[in-house]
Amino acid sequence: MASIEENFPRGGTQKKPSEGKAPRRPIEQDNLFDVSCYEEGSQKRKRIQEDQGKGKKLKEEKKEAIKANAKDFELLTVEALSEGMLLLGCVKESNDFELVISLPNGLTGFVQVTHICDAYSKMLNEQVATEELLEDLNSLSDLYPPGMLVRCTVTSMGKTMDGHQSVKLSINPKDVNKALNTTALRSGMLLSGLVSSVEDHGYLIDIGVSGAKAFLPRQKSQSYIKLANKGAELKIGQYLNCLIEEVKNNGRILRLSITRSEVAAAIATEEQNWALSNLLPGLVVKAQVQKVTANGISLSFLSSFTGIVDFMHLDPKKVGSYSESQTVKACILSVHPTSKAVRLTLRQVFLQPGTGLGQLASSRIGMVVEESVVKSFHANTGVIFELDDGTLAFARLKHLSDTKKSFKPGAFKVGSKHRCRIIDYSLMDELALLSLKHQIIAAPFLRYQDICPGRVVEGKVLALKPFGMQVKVTDHIRGLVPHLHLADVLLKQPEKKYSVGGEVKCRVLISNPEEKKLILTLKKTLVMSKFPVLTSYEAAKPGLITHGFIVCAREFGCIVKFYNDVKGLVPKNELSSEPIPSPEKVFYKGQVVKVIVLKCEPEQEKLLLSFNLISRTVSGAEGEQIPKKSRQVAYETGQMVDVKVLKKKDNGLEVSILSDNVSAHLPTMHLSDHVVNCKLLYHWLQEGDILRRVMCLSDKGGHITLCRKPAMISAVQEEQVVRSFSEIQPGMQLAGYVRNIMSYGVFVEFPFGLAGLAPKADMSDKFVTDTKDHFVVGQTVVANVTSMDEEKQRILLCLKLSEVSSEDPAAESLSFLSQCFEEMKEIRDTMRRRNHSKVAQNLCGLMPGQKLDLVVQEVRWDGSAFFNGSCVAGLTVTATRYHVGDKSLVAGQKARVLVLHVDALKSVVHVSLREELLNPKAKRLMENSQHPAVVQHVAEEFAIASLVETGQLTAIPVASHFNDTFRFDSEKLKVGQTVSVTLKTVLTGDHGVLLAVQGPAKKRAFIRSRKESETGEEGLAAVKHSLCFGDVVKGTVKSVRPTYVTVAIDDKLMGSIHTSQILDEVPIGSFPTSRLKAGQKVTARVIGGRDLGPCDCNFFFHLLLSLPFANSDLKEDGGAALSPKGDNPSERLRPYKAGQTVTCFVKKYNAIKMWLEVDITPEVRGRVPQLLLSLNPKVLKHPEKSFKNGQALSATVTGTDASETNLCLSLTGVHSLAEGTVTLGTVMKVTPHVGLTVALPFGKTGKASIFHLSDSYAEQPLKNFSIGKLVRCCVLSNEDNKIEISLRQSRTNPKSKNKVEDPEMTRIEDVREGQLVRGYVRSVRQSGWYRLLCSFKQETKCVEVPRLQVSSGFTWDEGLNALEVPVLNRKEESSDSEEEDDAQSTRKKQTKKEKEQEKQRLEKELSKVEATLMDPSWQPQTADDFDRLVLSNPSSSILWLQYMAFHLQATEMEKARAVAERALKTISFREEQEKLNVWVALLNLENMYGTEETLMKVFERAVQYNEPLKVFQHLADIYASSEKYQQADDLYNTMLKRFRQEKSVWLKYATFLLKRGQVEATHRLLERALKGLPDKEHVDVISKFAQLEFHFGDPKHAKAIFESTLSSYPKRTDIWSIYIDMMIKHGSQKEVRDIFERVIHLSLAAKRMKFFFKRYLDYEKKYGTSETIQAVKVAALEYVESKSSLAES
Repeated sequence: MASIEENFPRGGTQKKPSEGKAPRRPIEQDNLFDVSCYEEGSQKRKRIQEDQGKGKKLKEEKKEAIKANAKDFELLTVEALSEGMLLLGCVKESNDFELVISLPNGLTGFVQVTHICDAYSKMLNEQVATEELLEDLNSLSDLYPPGMLVRCTVTSMGKTMDGHQSVKLSINPKDVNKALNTTALRSGMLLSGLVSSVEDHGYLIDIGVSGAKAFLPRQKSQSYIKLANKGAELKIGQYLNCLIEEVKNNGRILRLSITRSEVAAAIATEEQNWALSNLLPGLVVKAQVQKVTANGISLSFLSSFTGIVDFMHLDPKKVGSYSESQTVKACILSVHPTSKAVRLTLRQVFLQPGTGLGQLASSRIGMVVEESVVKSFHANTGVIFELDDGTLAFARLKHLSDTKKSFKPGAFKVGSKHRCRIIDYSLMDELALLSLKHQIIAAPFLRYQDICPGRVVEGKVLALKPFGMQVKVTDHIRGLVPHLHLADVLLKQPEKKYSVGGEVKCRVLISNPEEKKLILTLKKTLVMSKFPVLTSYEAAKPGLITHGFIVCAREFGCIVKFYNDVKGLVPKNELSSEPIPSPEKVFYKGQVVKVIVLKCEPEQEKLLLSFNLISRTVSGAEGEQIPKKSRQVAYETGQMVDVKVLKKKDNGLEVSILSDNVSAHLPTMHLSDHVVNCKLLYHWLQEGDILRRVMCLSDKGGHITLCRKPAMISAVQEEQVVRSFSEIQPGMQLAGYVRNIMSYGVFVEFPFGLAGLAPKADMSDKFVTDTKDHFVVGQTVVANVTSMDEEKQRILLCLKLSEVSSEDPAAESLSFLSQCFEEMKEIRDTMRRRNHSKVAQNLCGLMPGQKLDLVVQEVRWDGSAFFNGSCVAGLTVTATRYHVGDKSLVAGQKARVLVLHVDALKSVVHVSLREELLNPKAKRLMENSQHPAVVQHVAEEFAIASLVETGQLTAIPVASHFNDTFRFDSEKLKVGQTVSVTLKTVLTGDHGVLLAVQGPAKKRAFIRSRKESETGEEGLAAVKHSLCFGDVVKGTVKSVRPTYVTVAIDDKLMGSIHTSQILDEVPIGSFPTSRLKAGQKVTARVIGGRDLGPCDCNFFFHLLLSLPFANSDLKEDGGAALSPKGDNPSERLRPYKAGQTVTCFVKKYNAIKMWLEVDITPEVRGRVPQLLLSLNPKVLKHPEKSFKNGQALSATVTGTDASETNLCLSLTGVHSLAEGTVTLGTVMKVTPHVGLTVALPFGKTGKASIFHLSDSYAEQPLKNFSIGKLVRCCVLSNEDNKIEISLRQSRTNPKSKNKVEDPEMTRIEDVREGQLVRGYVRSVRQSGWYRLLCSFKQETKCVEVPRLQVSSGFTWDEGLNALEVPVLNRKEESSDSEEEDDAQSTRKKQTKKEKEQEKQRLEKELSKVEATLMDPSWQPQTADDFDRLVLSNPSSSILWLQYMAFHLQATEMEKARAVAERALKTISFREEQEKLNVWVALLNLENMYGTEETLMKVFERAVQYNEPLKVFQHLADIYASSEKYQQADDLYNTMLKRFRQEKSVWLKYATFLLKRGQVEATHRLLERALKGLPDKEHVDVISKFAQLEFHFGDPKHAKAIFESTLSSYPKRTDIWSIYIDMMIKHGSQKEVRDIFERVIHLSLAAKRMKFFFKRYLDYEKKYGTSETIQAVKVAALEYVESKSSLAES
């Protein structure tokens, strides 16, 4: 840019020519793209120099000038753009959310939908907020047609995810015209504006100038609307070229015109006062040519400005005719924000503003041009080519070669021809863009238009979304695979099959280039299909056979869809040769089917199809026509055939049935019952081999599948199979094979096509962590049928050995082993018969037990050896260190070996050099005799062992049954292990070994005799040092850890200094090991030692740094020899007493056990339980943040743990729960109206009454307490293991200065007359006394009316008698009537007797009133009675509701509504629950007696004055109770949108659906809930849904949900507990016991395991027998013993 400023200076003054130069003549140039013209012109200029003596100097200056000029006229690049740069662009594409803008010099930019204008963005926001489409909001494609010229500015420069540069633009007038102000506006200016508002007499236009209002009169827009807008009104957001006609009020009011003729003639003049700071692209100016070069020309315009025109933007018709001082019309293309460099164009299409640009024919883009001719070469930019049709095109430098290194400028001489491809078209340059890169020329497609439906494409997985998979086809093409098309079957967890970044092969279903949408399918059948692709109705000719997929299955038939949205109907009668009553039960959505076209009507897009293909000619996989006769040959399941191997495929063998010459498929895993032999047979079988007695397994759709498994063949021949679902009975044992393995279980298929599921819990007697560890696909298994579902045609199976094993396991095990060896013999015989390679012949000649003389080839570092010899050429012969024994071998040495096992698959021979095997002893052996044997080699299916007595080799099976596939590491056979075997053969026969089975011994100890030499070496290592206790040694620090420091004493001895042995006095909170650094020299004393094991030749010692106090500690032990054996742990803990203070050092925080592990000394460790870590609950939330490894702490000893190996410590100073002790506790239980039960340290529990929860009275004292909350409490009393605690702050923190509003009152003396006392009602008596939660009484005559808690929809027929309220009798007279009676009595004189009677009458009436007041059964009878009631207690909602019900009984609806309104005004605003009760009653009233409109009005008011969620829930309950299910359903859907994060809403909706029997809807709701709720809520929500399923839905599905959850969260004991409760209520005893068995084998904390064992024992006591109870006790005892042994070790 510096050169541009130099050649085009700002300020309007032109650069003066140098004195030594004469004026240049016009250059005569016919073709600007011809380099020779430029050379001729330069020679002429050289000749007219005045000073001929300085020719050499002038040449150098001219070269520099040429270079400078070339740099000035370089094309625009992305790197040259910067934020704020103004550009003229052309709309290339209009998408929903962005515009693609073509920029000068082949660049491209993007305008986001939010950068159009402020009015358009406002409408977008409004549409998003209301979620409704606005009529006035038009799409970008309607407003911005391709070819429209727009002014834009660069807003940002960034990079896409692929690393490509991305230019973000804005056409918002406030960004484009921001340099303008009201004072700069002049008549005649041409500005860009966007319609912001449509008015009656015209339009308001947004021109982006602050303070200016621009108005476009309607008459000034009519011609534009007719000609350019096709008669349509202007729309908000529409781009216009506006000409200022009139300026008023200093630029604040403008009148505009968009008449096309006026706009096209607009020219920027000097009178308009344009400046460099506010020049705009798109302005047409008159300019003068200053300089003409090969790369472009420079212009001066508006008298003082200069600009450049690159070679791309010269007028093609006038190229070569430009001369200096020539006057031309030009259009500004770009203005740089900082250098103010201006680029212009001379192309005619830009010189008339408002004109649109044309586009290249779409068919040309992507075309490969075989010979394109170079017209001119520009070293810094690229090459101009002439295409075969005579048009010009341009290729940038980066597209001229595949890499920068391979670019050769000399190859692009003028006239040379090149092969290229049109990759795009630059609208702004009217040039096609080319690429010469080989990979682009060879690419199958470049744009969406190049991809046609039905095409197979490859791509990479970009992302997995709920709606499908996003696939990257090329750098610029993306596709979507809908969820339905991820596989042939619907995938529930596609992330297990596909991973981001993985490559996939898809077929295009739909291609929509206009919207850049590409829909793909991953259905393997569709992708690999050889049938024709149906992409249009015209191509659907009758008789055409093709693949499609079902999109709908109904009672009338199936709708099948093909490519390009072509679909057809398969009527019910064409679904099968046999009638299908319910197609929706047979076919499913997404199923791939093969169909034949029956009839097609392309005009009406009607297509009739059929599934019946049997009678028609079908194309084979290889493309040949298979005759009808060959396809009519049917094979029944169980039919035995002989086959010939044709070809090996990835998943099996393609064979030909010899009798009929029909091709069939024999899967690899069906070659044998043994997985190893399946692989072995597949490896050694060749084309042309004959296999006898192979069984037909299935013949479906012309595909024949065969099986060679002896177990399957035997089952079919002996009729131990089921042919249909109706034959299956629970308890049946069937032989089958594994078809599929899922995370929740294994699918097993049987002959004749039936299949069942073995759930995870029924796969093995052992706990199944991963199903893939137990079985492989195709493996033979024996299954026991447990249950069937006839309606859904489902079978549940059990594969447990305990359920399927035979009565004679030894015979079954021998049969298993014999079959394996017979098949291996068959393979050897096959290899012998063929003329195989030398390697194969050597393999056949080797047998176990054979002795060979070989030569040692190599001895490895681990002691193993490799051998070679002529008889083992090409094979790998190896002996492990164990089998080399104590022999020292060297390479080249001869050795005699014994063959143990020959692995024919890997061509490996395992041998041994042990003397007891090479020299066996002769002894007569008996069948079925038991012998001890040592395992010598373990293969996959069997192990080779040697008899201890004779040394003979014998084979024993690893597994005893087909289903015996998994064993823990501790159960696996190991080399050197001694086992008891029972011989079954006494002659080696053809196998080279004896056959045996393992004896009955269950515990197989690992016995390995140690050599004397090994023992001797270890003994020597143990006495290599002579250190004693108290010895002073010097060493170097090797490493520093938080709790110890490693020190090297010398080359052979290492030691460690524990953190407790570094400082004499350790400051609390410090880190002692931090004082030492690696490499530091230290002097230390020996205080002990321990052996690291026989594998290490060194001792490892604890060292003590030299300190003054150390000598006294070591006086007694000085000189004592070191012993690696430590003292008894309990002896080390004996000196520590409860209450003693010690210094400990943090080791780590155990988050699982919830305790802090610490070290006191090198040999003494301790644990601090969570509740004793601190008195601050905040510290306990994240203990690992407060306690760092190696930190010194002061702790109090509280005792020892159960194993007496660790000290129990406290960091709070609490070592007992004495009266007055302050400690932390965890809330265990919240009892309403009573108080809390709190878990305290040391396994104790305490109780806190509600009076002791706070120092101030609260109406809901338990509201802030939940189970698991940490609380600080003070022990009030501890008597008879009953602990009373207080949570009052005055007790837990006596130093606190907070005011105590309601002090404790422990005795009557604490109460003073006139004192205000607040407490909680404990009991109510007839005398009116009630007791506070303290030890004194108070008399009262006022009994407060209890509050009403409305939990669901209010009902009118309850509650009138729910409250006992004494009120005055309705006959009670007012004071006025009493005065009138008194006046009458005074007028009439009464006798003494009458007075006495009157007195008695009054007393009776008074007593009657008093009795009425005391009568709890009295009910008000009039409105006055109710008025008295509500006056006495105005905030009681129950009284108001009774008042409303009184009016409703008299059908006075309006009075009931009026009472409700009175209640809402009268009840105190603090009584939120009471007000809510009235609102609910009013909703009930409107629901029962009002209209939907009145109900909604009340509902809207209720939402404003109450918590919205509660009001919504109450209305939903009201709808449900009144059986208005549709309204309830709609309301719940509204609640899910508004309260998406509220778990209770999802659960209430699920309950509603399940009560109505909508189980499937509930399942879909669960999926929505998991998407809407945060991850931390998922487990709880799934559990709650499962509980609801147990109560109201499908218990089997609920069980499946629990199983799935527990497989992901096996340590969630709360879920296990809930699952157990549910199964006890709804499941069988066997299922409950199975769950208990799984739980007690989990690896959980001892406390939790104790809980489950106790539950299991309680269950057996209630439902089991004495044997089952004893079994639980034994299991618990074994668990305790295992834990204790683990702790001791």
